[in-house]
Amino acid sequence: MAIRKKYQGQALGRGLDALLQTETIQTNGSSNLQEVSMDSIHPNPNQPRREFDDDSLQELANSIRQIGIVQPIALRDMGDGTYIIIAGERRWRASQRVGLTTIPAYIRTVDDENMMEMALVENIQRQDLTALEVALAYQNLIEQYNLTQDQLSLRVGKNRATVANYLRLLKLPASVQVALRNREIDMGHARALLALTDTEAQLKVFAEMKKDHLSVRQIEDIVKQLSEGATVKTKTGSRIRQKGSNLSADYNMLREGLRRIFKTRVEMTCSQNGKGKISIPFNGEAELERIIELLDKLQD
Repeated sequence: MAIRKKYQGQALGRGLDALLQTETIQTNGSSNLQEVSMDSIHPNPNQPRREFDDDSLQELANSIRQIGIVQPIALRDMGDGTYIIIAGERRWRASQRVGLTTIPAYIRTVDDENMMEMALVENIQRQDLTALEVALAYQNLIEQYNLTQDQLSLRVGKNRATVANYLRLLKLPASVQVALRNREIDMGHARALLALTDTEAQLKVFAEMKKDHLSVRQIEDIVKQLSEGATVKTKTGSRIRQKGSNLSADYNMLREGLRRIFKTRVEMTCSQNGKGKISIPFNGEAELERIIELLDKLQD
């Protein structure tokens, strides 16, 4: 069952913008609107959003103080007189600041999995989450409910490539993830760094990015040079080189030939003693099957 409710009101600042929206929440079981005691409500432990901006929260509190709650929050009835927040934790936190004793809420009957999905989708629809928070929420859903990326993409209404790109962010060094969480860099910067296979090179490029406020295009150009085996000289005179990128001319020719054959960005590394690795990336099951078919043909 879907419940749709639209609330009208006068805009009293940016904090109210998030409230004056049409919200659709899918529910399993009963749903009803009632006033709920603030003391009986608890945050969702699986809330995708990890950070709440204090200034934004205070602005929302000021709006609530003037006109009250415009849009009810959504709660899960735990059956023991307490409730878990499904959607609207910012409204609940702001209401605490105002000193409200009750808050209007839709009471939903959902299980743990549906509750987390609803919380994630609600936040994504409002564009409140950072890229890292979305990635962590996706990973949590996959691990808790044993989902594949294809299954997850269907559940959250995103294509598989989008889900995969978010999950790849969790492979970045911790300092880069922190910067992404704090909105110091955006997803474009982070995705550009992921093209580097050497963590040390990623961190060096990241340091240059922060120091010189490099754009996504500039980072992509640096990464392209490093991936092709070049040494990049920074503005301060230091040099960045990706480990394993110092391929000989013969190996570079072989790598380019493999890229043409497999039509994907084949990577090669080779140590001084001749040992190395060939990596053939793929973006989904269909591309993997295509690569396997090519390998089978090469064996004939």
